[in-house]
Amino acid sequence: MTSTTQSRAPDQATLVIKGGLLIDGTGAPGRIADVAVAQGRVIAVGGRAREAAGARIIDAAGLVVAPGFIDTHTHDDRLVLDDPAMECKVTQGVTSVVVGLCGVSLAPRPPGALAPLPDPLGLLAPYAEHDPVDLADYASALRAQPPSVNVGALVGHSSLRAQVMDRFDRAATDAEIDAMAAMLDAAMTAGALGLSSGLAYEAGLHAPKREMSALAAVAGRHGGLYVSHIRDEGDRVVEAVEEAIAIGRAGRCPVVISHHKCLYRANWGKSVATLAAIDAACSEGMAVALDVYPYTASSTVLTLDRVRQAERVLVAWSAPHPDLGGRDLDEIAARWTCDRLEAAARLQPGGAIYFNMDEGDLTRIVQHPCCMIGSDGIPSHRHPHPRLWGSFPRVLGRQVREQGALTLENAVHKMTGLPARIFGFADRGVIAPGMAADIVLFDPAKVIDRATFAEPTLRAAGIAEVFVSGTSVMRAGIATHRPVGCVLSGRRHAAQGASHAA
Repeated sequence: MTSTTQSRAPDQATLVIKGGLLIDGTGAPGRIADVAVAQGRVIAVGGRAREAAGARIIDAAGLVVAPGFIDTHTHDDRLVLDDPAMECKVTQGVTSVVVGLCGVSLAPRPPGALAPLPDPLGLLAPYAEHDPVDLADYASALRAQPPSVNVGALVGHSSLRAQVMDRFDRAATDAEIDAMAAMLDAAMTAGALGLSSGLAYEAGLHAPKREMSALAAVAGRHGGLYVSHIRDEGDRVVEAVEEAIAIGRAGRCPVVISHHKCLYRANWGKSVATLAAIDAACSEGMAVALDVYPYTASSTVLTLDRVRQAERVLVAWSAPHPDLGGRDLDEIAARWTCDRLEAAARLQPGGAIYFNMDEGDLTRIVQHPCCMIGSDGIPSHRHPHPRLWGSFPRVLGRQVREQGALTLENAVHKMTGLPARIFGFADRGVIAPGMAADIVLFDPAKVIDRATFAEPTLRAAGIAEVFVSGTSVMRAGIATHRPVGCVLSGRRHAAQGASHAA
């Protein structure tokens, strides 16, 4: 905002959005209402607000007016610093991102001697000397050069392990757990949202429940969350969900199950049991939530085990063969006259997109009342999964308009009010007087993802304009960097007592 806007009386609107269908993020039915904004905050909903001289008036007839979307699962830790316009997110209507997922966070930075980097630390590599050394340093960097979106940060368990352990194929010792706990405690004091884990990956696979519970307890003492990429999303997915819940129970902190899914044909349908386990924990008074991306293909590092079980594989990137990003693995194998496993081995290290999920499971999971939306996009991939650019419009266009799996109000709630409550973002996620003016305008009849597996970086359709703290950061598909994003610290114990209310 300009200094002129800041000097105006707080009850004089500098932005008025008129005649749109207000879906306020609470899950309540939409209604036609004007929204007035001044000094970065909503000052009136419905009724008439005094308009400042030169105020911008938007005719939103035919459009939905909703809170800015909150991407609950990203790997944007570095992107918010290197590409602050955040085009891949604001063009979807996203105004806030949560970073530091799957056990890996940009801060704390791995020691320089740690090479090669075990997965999942490679998701944010290569690391540099100027990268933040800890969470406080990361927050300072964001405040010094704000991106167009707000950022809330978790601390990665694997990143903590990298600070104190010389190898990862074992449990941490008591001394190493104490050292990690001290770093996590400092990060929580500096505003971290909680602890994330990536127990399916090399760097976290051998961490037992005892190690995880001790660290979750540190997050819990600060009112933070335990957010887990669980140990197994395939054959033992039910047991892995139960383990994550047990870790949260032992650590006395709320749990979020990351990008929940049931991988591989033999496990399709197990979401009935995993969601029942979550419901049982909630009925006992635990706060358990989950997030999902709206696709039946996953994306992560290229491994032979995943290749062996997937229905189809696309190469996202390959270090020895960078020109093959975006190519089908079976086509590559045919060209090389070898089988798919040998081709995958020759492409390593690399990343891949795996077609390995069932549409029925996806629908069941996204409909769960405690399920939020998270893109899980990986910006560092040469040929990324389209979820990086398309997740939120895809929910609105596919799950809402085409399939009728969600109502528009419920879908918006899963992207706004629900994650704001779970992560404790006290002044985000709802359009109401006094709340930050993070707002998205979209056409409910046209909104849809355009990113595909062949062309994964195409902008979504139907998103008209996006505001962060009352400042326009995207209009008609054009993103313009405005340094208005802030560092989000969760309201402590906000997720305690999270209910199934939609």
